[in-house]
Amino acid sequence: MRNKLIFEHDKPGSESFEAPGPDTPIRRIESLIPSEFLASEPPDLPQVSELDLMRHYTHLSRRNYGVDTNFYPLGSCTMKYNPKINEKTARFPGFSEIHPYSHPDDVQGALELMFALEKTLCEITGMDAFTLQPAAGAHGEFTALLMVKAYFDSLGEEGKKRTRILIPDSAHGTNPASAALGGFETIEIKSDARGNVDLDSLKAALDERAACLMLTMPNTLGLFDENMVEIEKLTHANGTLMYMDGANLNALMGRAKPAELGFDVMHINLHKTFSTPHGGGGPGSGPVGVGKVLEPFLPNPRVTFEDGRFIMKNSPKSIGRVKSFYGNFLVMVRAYTYILSIGGEGIREVSGMAVLNANYMKEKLKGLYELKYDRQCLHEFVLSANRQKERGVTAKDIGKRLLDYGSYAPTTYFPLIVEEALMIEPTETESKETLDQFVSIMITIDEESKLDPEKVKTAPHTTPVKRVDDVAAARKPILKYEKPR
Repeated sequence: MRNKLIFEHDKPGSESFEAPGPDTPIRRIESLIPSEFLASEPPDLPQVSELDLMRHYTHLSRRNYGVDTNFYPLGSCTMKYNPKINEKTARFPGFSEIHPYSHPDDVQGALELMFALEKTLCEITGMDAFTLQPAAGAHGEFTALLMVKAYFDSLGEEGKKRTRILIPDSAHGTNPASAALGGFETIEIKSDARGNVDLDSLKAALDERAACLMLTMPNTLGLFDENMVEIEKLTHANGTLMYMDGANLNALMGRAKPAELGFDVMHINLHKTFSTPHGGGGPGSGPVGVGKVLEPFLPNPRVTFEDGRFIMKNSPKSIGRVKSFYGNFLVMVRAYTYILSIGGEGIREVSGMAVLNANYMKEKLKGLYELKYDRQCLHEFVLSANRQKERGVTAKDIGKRLLDYGSYAPTTYFPLIVEEALMIEPTETESKETLDQFVSIMITIDEESKLDPEKVKTAPHTTPVKRVDDVAAARKPILKYEKPR
């Protein structure tokens, strides 16, 4: 049965609230607004009783899919469980009800948390300083590249020749977009047969124009680059900086510090690695960490501690502000709560369990699904549906069929260097029972692709919305409700 839209519950005369009377603050404010800015007619909203309104939205909420309800193996997204203590602290009135224009003296607790979070991220990564302003990972990438540009501009004419960003074909897709937005030319670096950066391809691109090498580490294949030491030597010998896309930090934290691997700058996804919910498009937070050479260019302002109090301070070489106010503060509260809750040993255990879970599932499935790079992975792995495609079943079909079994699909068709890619990240929060259940479903779908491929190709069958016409949805989307005439 199709869910009705709230407009379809419209019943003239029903209401869920009583409109403000004539002598109320909102009416008095309204009297001060010039008439040309006031609507001549009330908004065309549905008239619905309070009970029907509550039932409508409660019913819709029960159809939501999330980590709290089902398995979410969305590769490269680290959809781990969010402990509810994080939500409790983010709702403390002293955090949730402060105004962004508050005077620093009135929000010392909030500033102290930001200051402490920066120091904690420095300890985890080995970086010298962080900005907490960026609103998400891609925003962090862009911010980092603006600092790279400012750094080379500060070196004079020779530095200004550094106009290229080197990006492996196994990187996150946002990397070239961020580089282009920052005014750089992007150069693709090929992968070798084991999923590492191809050293010959890298050497050919390292010249006087190469400003920065952007590495997703581990890469989107879920692999740690075996050539990391040689990559660092070649890159820095050329005067080129190294950037780490830290979206996959969940695999390394507590075990390897990016700064010690040779990275000069990196971003972190607080909403992934440090357990803040990020389904539905947000909120996010993408702090950027830097070494000493880039620290003067960090965005203004930064939280510092001087003369017994926390203040916001500007740097004369800064690239300027990159986010309104000081970033998505409540994401920072959640992340800091998570870090304090599990401590240093807990952080190390998280990465260990994430790697163990991924390798366990990989070994269980690689006999049925093609594994292009058959080596130990870290937090995620990438299978291919090439074998199933020979029977007419694609990676998209498998993803749709998984919905019928109550599991979310892996990331499909990414990374691009694996055909019919199925990118699976179980995270550390899932139990062995959940992993085994997902493996069992994937085995069943493989069997269906042999015995009844049409069932897989027409999935999903049990969801409220069945398979849609992708082309029509993209080119002729229905974006608003139209009342029947």
